[in-house]
Amino acid sequence: MSYYSRLQKSFEGALRLPLNPCSKYVLFSDCHRGSGTSNDNFMKNQNLYFAALQHYFIFGYTYIELGDGDELWENRSMKQVIEAHEDVFSLLSRFHKCGRLYMLYGNHDMVKKDRHYTVKNCSTYPHCCGNTPHLSNRPLWPEIRFYPGIILENAASLGAGDIYLTHGHQADLFNSTLWRFTRFLVRYLWKPLEHYGVLDPTSAAKNYTRKQTTEKRLQTFARKEHIILITGHTHRPTLSEKELYYCNSGSCVHPYSITCLEIEHLSITLVKWILAVKPDNTLYVTREVLSGPFPLPA
Repeated sequence: MSYYSRLQKSFEGALRLPLNPCSKYVLFSDCHRGSGTSNDNFMKNQNLYFAALQHYFIFGYTYIELGDGDELWENRSMKQVIEAHEDVFSLLSRFHKCGRLYMLYGNHDMVKKDRHYTVKNCSTYPHCCGNTPHLSNRPLWPEIRFYPGIILENAASLGAGDIYLTHGHQADLFNSTLWRFTRFLVRYLWKPLEHYGVLDPTSAAKNYTRKQTTEKRLQTFARKEHIILITGHTHRPTLSEKELYYCNSGSCVHPYSITCLEIEHLSITLVKWILAVKPDNTLYVTREVLSGPFPLPA
């Protein structure tokens, strides 16, 4: 199956969510939440992510994760990931309880497309009760489904302004069809070598040539299908008014920052969250606009 066919298949019977002037969506991708070890690339930005998450919860955004939310190639246990980042998962569970949480799966958390896996591992999470050492299970994301693609349906545009969301790994053979083989290499070869600065050549995020090839394929698909396509996977945040047909939310594992896309008032904005310093040398988390807001096609 070609990359084009794989992308088309991701949107067959896709979940459709309303897109109107009152809609408020925030799109994150590639959080790669790990188990809290030295290989956990999310750890350095977890406070930025939690601060951003609180902001979007308070201001009524619906959270959509475009895949690779959890690093399940390097880690076998979803339980360990949840325990390492309990505060994050607790807040995500509040989004879910309010009906404001939607998840896609990517190549690094492909196992989530298995309904039995998600029921077993994503329905509850262990929580400490006060000062007691005992753990009790609290609801996490009961009945959640992880999708290959979601469509934000703009009723006012008769289909021309619909936004297609997917992870983007479908454009890469090693990270889609051959994902089990690539996971084996990452888990047993590239993960140990990462300590010595050796980058994974199969990764579209770490291999520049593979990144370019993947992005060109995603752009080609968006042009030929006459759609707006938003992905993650390559970790390169992208939003241009001249080329609005292809956007990328970036990742949460950039050095010193995280990026995401906001959709509000039928406009789209690329933002980053970073640490800044006050005149008295205290640190605080702030939001910066990188590109936009740009109006979506009417």
